[in-house]
Amino acid sequence: MYEVCVSMNFSAAHNLRGYQGKCEALHGHNWKVEVILRSALLDKIGMVEDFTLIKSKLKEVLALFDHKYLNTLSYFKKKNPTSENIAKIIYGKMKERMNGSSVLLEAVKVWETETTFASYREP
Repeated sequence: MYEVCVSMNFSAAHNLRGYQGKCEALHGHNWKVEVILRSALLDKIGMVEDFTLIKSKLKEVLALFDHKYLNTLSYFKKKNPTSENIAKIIYGKMKERMNGSSVLLEAVKVWETETTFASYREP
């Protein structure tokens, strides 16, 4: 099984409603997002998927979050903009853009700091 990964960054602010601690206050991060694709087969030129194509799709998705106050986005009206919830939303948006592809979207990782991330994958 082959795996490829593309990572990109975006900057955004958020706060966690109901959280008992400093993250309840408005603050920002330079988030890192990794998209991991998997395939048992390579295409005719020996790739799982063209990195340029993956980057283009991910850039389109991250534009929805970049330089935004995440709490004001419709996705987060009822849910907190945690790394876990962000990972799930990005996963869904990437899956939509990969519709028809034979490549499996394995997981999305969202790094809030250099040492902490949350990931989402479907069973």
